[in-house]
Amino acid sequence: MIELAALYVAPPTLTAHAPVLAIAVPLLGACAAALAPSGRASWVISVIASMVGAWMALAVAGEVMRENVIIYQLGGFAPPAGIALRIDAMGALLALLIGAVGTLGAIFSGHSLVAEVRPEKHTLFQAGFLLAQAGLVGLVYTGDAFNAFVFLEVSSIGTYALVAAGERRDRRALPAAFNYLIMGTLGATFYVIGVGFLYAATGTLNMADMAARLGTLDQSAAVQAGFAFIVAGLGLKAAMFPLHGWLPGAYAHGPSLISLFLAATATKAAIYLMARFLFEVFPDGAAFGEAFLDWVLAPLAAAAVIICSAQAVFSSELRRMIAFSSVAQVGFIFLGFSIASADGLSAALFYIVAHGLMKATMFMALGGFAISVGARRLNDFAGIAREAPWTALAFAIGAASLVGTPLTMGFLAKWQIIEAAIASGRVWMVVVMAAGSVLAVIYVGRMVEVMFFREAVPGAPRAKESPIGVLVPLLVLAGLSVWFGIDASLPQQLAQSGAAGLFTVRP
Repeated sequence: MIELAALYVAPPTLTAHAPVLAIAVPLLGACAAALAPSGRASWVISVIASMVGAWMALAVAGEVMRENVIIYQLGGFAPPAGIALRIDAMGALLALLIGAVGTLGAIFSGHSLVAEVRPEKHTLFQAGFLLAQAGLVGLVYTGDAFNAFVFLEVSSIGTYALVAAGERRDRRALPAAFNYLIMGTLGATFYVIGVGFLYAATGTLNMADMAARLGTLDQSAAVQAGFAFIVAGLGLKAAMFPLHGWLPGAYAHGPSLISLFLAATATKAAIYLMARFLFEVFPDGAAFGEAFLDWVLAPLAAAAVIICSAQAVFSSELRRMIAFSSVAQVGFIFLGFSIASADGLSAALFYIVAHGLMKATMFMALGGFAISVGARRLNDFAGIAREAPWTALAFAIGAASLVGTPLTMGFLAKWQIIEAAIASGRVWMVVVMAAGSVLAVIYVGRMVEVMFFREAVPGAPRAKESPIGVLVPLLVLAGLSVWFGIDASLPQQLAQSGAAGLFTVRP
């Protein structure tokens, strides 16, 4: 069992500035990668910057477990007048996920970009990838509502371009990127309009100060309008059903690196920000917040679990199948939020990490296959496990976690949401989750049956085992899903502490 509070991974001086370094290093790395003389040089920069960013995120996580909340002032001006990073356990957990997936994805990109992205775009691709990492870490670290918008757009600028870079492998990446751009811009616009309403009502952009002032303004029309705009905007960014139209195309047609990174981190950061507003910024027990959780979020989450799981069952393209599955899994996370209890929120946070790891594993495995074969449709993967057994094994582990197989992190995550639902008297959620899991068994069963038990199509291109630069990060991701299914102490500490610190039990 790893005790984060006893974990010191950097000297005290470096740890004191780790919050800003976790953002600044990938940001500076993005500039260096864009100016790199070759794609290989930009890859080296990307790997180093991602590793340093993950190292700083781990140092911050240990400090958060010791101090509970870290306030890092920028420019020497104290909040609320000045801008500050405010990092709690939930933000530290998300930053660790972003850093880990970013590092493993950067290593993986050394081979995947050669197969999927035009050589002249490699330097700018790595720059965009690091820019997305910096933006997402800033989003989960900031304590300022407007700066959250800035970091949201910093990360989005990178990801829009990265999805479009997949046009070498699949021309559909271009309309998918355009659709993602339009929907993402709408989401960001709604969010910033909502923040404008809250600023008009409270006169502050600092989220902690805003929460204190909103306690007496919960009946204000401006506050309620701000709530509606923020939820709609972040719902678009988080691919909350039915605002998920951009996601299947972006995941299915973009390069493997951006598919795995988006699936593991981008929607999760938007979900994190929504949780901050739902349970911390807006007044606890406000009538409109209660109504949203009970009558909007919970039903939409249940619909996502059933409808999008059914869409995955009937999909014929493997990446699109996994993309629809991601929307269904977001539904599981929002079910945990809608329970409106510390246990429910903790379970949802734990599920965020579980889903991030499982989907990163599955998309990275598909990227490993794509290096040797350009398979898209499910039947194109027939018998591929015989030709690339280690890559197929990692994919199967990610799929097993998705279904909720015992000894995987996905099983623990689902079980914790079920326990929280039963404790709150929401037995119907258990029924919805059971139905969604049965549908997941069907579409995951199709994947496994095709890869492991069918004969290869005569005359089809033969797959090769993934190179070592792909297998190492891939097996690490798969191993984490199993390891945290056996010993979940590290993410569980942060999830429970984040829920306890963020959520005040409603009367």
